[in-house]
Amino acid sequence: MKLPIFIADAFTARAFCGNPAAVCLLENELDEDMHQKIAREMNLSETAFIRKLHPTDNFAQSSCFGLRWFTPASEVPLCGHATLASAAVLFHKIKNMNSTLTFVTLSGELRARQAEDGIVLDLPLYPVYPQDFHEVEDLIKTAIGNTLVQDICYSPDTRKLLLRLSDTYNRSFLENLKVNTENLLQVENTGKVKGLILTLKGEPGRQSQSFDFYSRYFAPWVGVAEDPVTGSAHAVLSSYWSQQLGKKEMHAFQCSQRGGELGISLRPDGRVDIRGGAAVVLEGTLTA
Repeated sequence: MKLPIFIADAFTARAFCGNPAAVCLLENELDEDMHQKIAREMNLSETAFIRKLHPTDNFAQSSCFGLRWFTPASEVPLCGHATLASAAVLFHKIKNMNSTLTFVTLSGELRARQAEDGIVLDLPLYPVYPQDFHEVEDLIKTAIGNTLVQDICYSPDTRKLLLRLSDTYNRSFLENLKVNTENLLQVENTGKVKGLILTLKGEPGRQSQSFDFYSRYFAPWVGVAEDPVTGSAHAVLSSYWSQQLGKKEMHAFQCSQRGGELGISLRPDGRVDIRGGAAVVLEGTLTA
């Protein structure tokens, strides 16, 4: 078996920043268990598999492909940064001739289009609902101790818990916050929560490049202690912060060690455009 494979850093214009994803191009069907084995071997937060939908399809000319995402531990229903990485590989390395690509996924059809300042993903916009503190008190205390939480919301579609930290904190506090992910699986094992979002209101005008909000994302339930930059989390964050700020256009920063920037535009059709750059840092052949 020989598979073309790439690693692309997503939601950044520079190598070794943003969120790295492996991207495999499948000329033929792959044994089902091989997807997980490859993802475990790559050991990145996500490995994406792009497959042809018809025997006559061509990676350079076709505009519609199948797409699946795997963490080292399991398949996931949505991954924004690995979708961005997949589009970057097709656009920039395979030289796909189309301006817009459609991916058939577990989350329905997702589109990626080329833009002057990166690639724009058309993703679902997931609503959030108020979450009772006492139901998740143990999870919160385990993860962030006595850190002040201003708002708690839950996204049932994605099973993500959103914690808005107090406005008294700044970006530096969020960046340096020690989050205990090791014990979260013992505290929350009902299946209700699959991801934890920490978010903070931005500080417009406080720096040369201001952001509307900041975030960090943790998903030990799917084998990812902390994800560097997360498109799917921003499909939730976009819904929350649009309501809080009264804005349809926003600029976000995920405060992981690698860091990443996302441009956000809520669409009239109830979905969200999430824009980011990508840098392909590795290309080769996977053999087995």
